[in-house]
Amino acid sequence: MNRNTVAAYAAPAPKAPLEKTTITRRELGAHDILIDIKYAGICHSDIHTVQGDWGDRQYPIVPGHEIAGVVTAVGPEVTRHAVGDRVGVGCFVDSCRECDNCRAGLQQYCTGELGMVGTYAATGRDGEQTQGGYSQALVVDEHYALRIPDSIPLDVAAPLLCAGITLYSPLSHWQAGPGKKVAVVGLGGLGHLGVKLAHAMGAEVTVLSQSLRKKDDGLRLGADHYRATSDPATFEELAGTFDLILNTVSADLDLDAYLGLLRTGGTMVQLGAPEKPQLISPFALVTQRKSYAGSMIGGIPETQEMLDFCGEHGIAAEIEVIRAEQINEAYERVVASDVRYRFVIDAATI
Repeated sequence: MNRNTVAAYAAPAPKAPLEKTTITRRELGAHDILIDIKYAGICHSDIHTVQGDWGDRQYPIVPGHEIAGVVTAVGPEVTRHAVGDRVGVGCFVDSCRECDNCRAGLQQYCTGELGMVGTYAATGRDGEQTQGGYSQALVVDEHYALRIPDSIPLDVAAPLLCAGITLYSPLSHWQAGPGKKVAVVGLGGLGHLGVKLAHAMGAEVTVLSQSLRKKDDGLRLGADHYRATSDPATFEELAGTFDLILNTVSADLDLDAYLGLLRTGGTMVQLGAPEKPQLISPFALVTQRKSYAGSMIGGIPETQEMLDFCGEHGIAAEIEVIRAEQINEAYERVVASDVRYRFVIDAATI
């Protein structure tokens, strides 16, 4: 094998089990860095993508957009990173760099011709399909890699590159902090980080979960309150309570009921991606000037801000480290909600 060929785990076809293979990474360009991947988180988005739930894709697909590793080589004009640096790569590896959103550091909302180039299952500038982090190494433009603070171990840092920023971005945008009441719907791979982040920002945090099964975990992670949504009293007693509700689940919820938990001027933010359209009565919004919004990861500046915040406040994902040959089993467990709270692949086993 040449030096650009690396081992990886790929889905050969929709709904097929992932299997070990090899892929070729591009030669280092002037602004590229080579990352020796140490850990790669498993995101539910990986599962949806490789199974074809979100549209047709070109196979094989190497998933993985929660990547933590170490720089082992740099291009001749690289200035942002050096060999030996601890770095991460999240959900995208390029964008047009010229549209208003890119110039504002909102690369995740790129409106240019190139668009946001996903870390896998997307088309890069070279016309080739991108392949993700379930692999030994990655070549990426220096401007799309993040510095991981020394205080955060690489294994627990990996999920921050997707799950962490997915929660940090709306919490920051809607100004969660002291005096604000924040509810997190669902205590899973996303929700557990939402609890940690909102607590560290100084907000009063409530977990809204279907049952009280994870109550002890929620309180340990920083929640002030934990309520079961299967109990009708929850919606009666908490009506008009929250400034911000973050919905991390992909289930078909009674959105009108959840909007009823917002105080006047409050916002409910959709982070999970349900398969079916959601219905909302206009009256659930207009009578108290409430908002129903969406949010998707963060740009490069905000993602770096999130990592630095986590480093300062000792925030990291709750993880279960697995070997590469356990990926398919882990997928089944994610679908069954049998993980607390994020699987992370040890890339040394690939």
